[in-house]
Amino acid sequence: MATTYTNALGRRKTSVARVYLKPGTGAMTVNGKESNVYFPVPHLAIKLTQPFEITNTVGQYDVKVNVKGGGIKGQIEAIALGVSRALVKINEENKPTLKTEKLLTRDPRMVERKKFGRKKARKSFQFSKR
Repeated sequence: MATTYTNALGRRKTSVARVYLKPGTGAMTVNGKESNVYFPVPHLAIKLTQPFEITNTVGQYDVKVNVKGGGIKGQIEAIALGVSRALVKINEENKPTLKTEKLLTRDPRMVERKKFGRKKARKSFQFSKR
């Protein structure tokens, strides 16, 4: 009998995280490495376990994540969204608690594109009157 995975997708800025949850001991691997090795910043890594702490499911699921694009913070927030979505797929009763903590909201803010005739998205070239 094959173990059943629950998968979900999380995004933030340009980061995309594919999250796979299965019942287990609470191990988390990100791109084939342990999460504390892949994300060595402890105050940001707290956000990885936040969905489990809110739903009282710490240590009940093994997490396997494939993440690409963006920086450390964007990747962590993408993973948190993916884990939250997967927990809702597993148990629909988790939805209200995760929603009040704003863990099910996809943050739509992206980098604004550069426009032609300008130095950056909004910054203009220096203007000389004379």
